[in-house]
Amino acid sequence: MRRAVLTTVLFLALSGCASTPLPASATAPTPQPCSPSTAITGWSDALEGQRFAGRTPTPQVVGNLSALAALPDGRVLALSDRSVLFALDAAADRPLDAVALADPAGKPLDSESLVVDRDGTLLIGDETGPQILRVDVDGRLRGALPVPPDVVDRGKPNTTLEGLTLSPDGHILTASLEEPLRGDDPGLTRLVTWTRPGPSSSAFVPGPQYALPLPAGLGVSELTPTGDGRLLALERGYEKATGNTVHLVLLDPAGATDVATVAALTPATAGTPVRTTLLADLGACPSLGATARQPQRNPLLDNVEGMTITGRAPDGALELLLVSDDNDSPQEVTRTYRLRTTLG
Repeated sequence: MRRAVLTTVLFLALSGCASTPLPASATAPTPQPCSPSTAITGWSDALEGQRFAGRTPTPQVVGNLSALAALPDGRVLALSDRSVLFALDAAADRPLDAVALADPAGKPLDSESLVVDRDGTLLIGDETGPQILRVDVDGRLRGALPVPPDVVDRGKPNTTLEGLTLSPDGHILTASLEEPLRGDDPGLTRLVTWTRPGPSSSAFVPGPQYALPLPAGLGVSELTPTGDGRLLALERGYEKATGNTVHLVLLDPAGATDVATVAALTPATAGTPVRTTLLADLGACPSLGATARQPQRNPLLDNVEGMTITGRAPDGALELLLVSDDNDSPQEVTRTYRLRTTLG
């Protein structure tokens, strides 16, 4: 009888464990601190595994998301580096539309960065060219921006136009190179800018470039403007044994030296670089019950690549939406994050 009771108890315990689903999302009752300036308010895996056709020929996996852009009506654009642009609902957990993208030759893009221009058209950074394409929201190609020759000639594969952002007045477009150009110091990448010649002009021309210090092992995966001339950036890295590192960093280009004509960027030739302030290491955020499919020092973390500002909290903090790129890997997940950060 004792053996039968123990067997029954063990069966019920194991059955209970097996039937308990892993959490798919979590919302903190109050923002949970990651650092003195930054807190997490929630995360969600709701997009993971979803398929959606929209206006694409066949259903597409809602994954490989590398960039985000919040729209005035509350929707969020999410750019897949597999040549698909998704429109998500305001909660960023349900696709509403999907359109296919292609380069001027009709070939797929390695689309990594996204900006909504003031006329409603989209600027998309493609690492294959590298190139910046202008498209309509329905994916129709409208043109391309001139990319500086040094970026085209010395950019390493899959490490160029990873971040893209537009100043609130629409006059300055800024791209982050994920890693240094060939010939540049390994600890210095570049912010590359384009400017509009006049207030009514729609054309961009190449502008100044600025040296941006990089921590060892990390690259810049996203940019977004704060509204006061500064930029928020994501620094991201990966080690097999410990997983991902994701930093939220404040960049200030004011007073930085223009290095557009500097062929070999070094500490000696960089002049005054962009000032950087670490706001938070996302590995220090509470996990809020998140789980990971691979080794991570914090199971909350994954391959975070996209970020946009969705609003401002009553206390003035910026409300951020982040997304991870699952790279079509069963070991990674498409996860969204909600953060609040206060700028000094």
